[in-house]
Amino acid sequence: MGENTYSQHKDSIRARFFSGFRAIIPLIIGAFPLGVIYGALAVKAGISPAGAQSMSAFMFAGSAQFMLAQMVSASVPAVVMVLAIAVINLRHSLYSATISPYLQHLSPRWKAILAFLLTDEAFVVAISNYERHMEKPHKAWYFLGAGVGMWVFWQISTFLGISLGDIIPPTLPLDFALPLTFIAMVIPLLKDRASTGAAIAAGIIAVAAFSLPYKLSILVAAFIGILAGVLLEKKS
Repeated sequence: MGENTYSQHKDSIRARFFSGFRAIIPLIIGAFPLGVIYGALAVKAGISPAGAQSMSAFMFAGSAQFMLAQMVSASVPAVVMVLAIAVINLRHSLYSATISPYLQHLSPRWKAILAFLLTDEAFVVAISNYERHMEKPHKAWYFLGAGVGMWVFWQISTFLGISLGDIIPPTLPLDFALPLTFIAMVIPLLKDRASTGAAIAAGIIAVAAFSLPYKLSILVAAFIGILAGVLLEKKS
């Protein structure tokens, strides 16, 4: 590879990385308050500041972190914690199955890195880009940029929540950012009758099954949404 070709290759990789980083910023804005809430909630639940920050750094799963902090506060048995977190994160298997055709050529090391960075926000940003620009190279670097962007700002927001939790008014409705963020992620993906029907069905079931324990409503809603989408796809 000549020097000019190598330089162009590096520039292309850098451009794809920062393109993914920039693309996820609007979703970071919505998720940022959630990190602050988590940091404050974790410390109030009795988790040490170092432990709360480590969860964000190494677990990196917002909904599971919220659930774990609440369970620690309620002294729930460890086995129940593990099972509940596993159920909450089952949706990531659906994300992986959807995005894998675009990344199946990657090495196991690359796949491990991107699997760790796979969040709701990173998935939406990456899959939307891949569907629009299937021919573009360096897909992994775009995903990496989006995932790193979310990880960095999640650490910052967690730190702020841990540090400033005592001065955040409990009546401040920061948790309202969660549904707004998910709405912003879902709407661009509703491109046909099947996807729209799946989203509507999942939304209705999520509300109807909200009282189920351990956030099982998420899993049930995901299953019903997928089923509705498949049925509508066959009819179209």
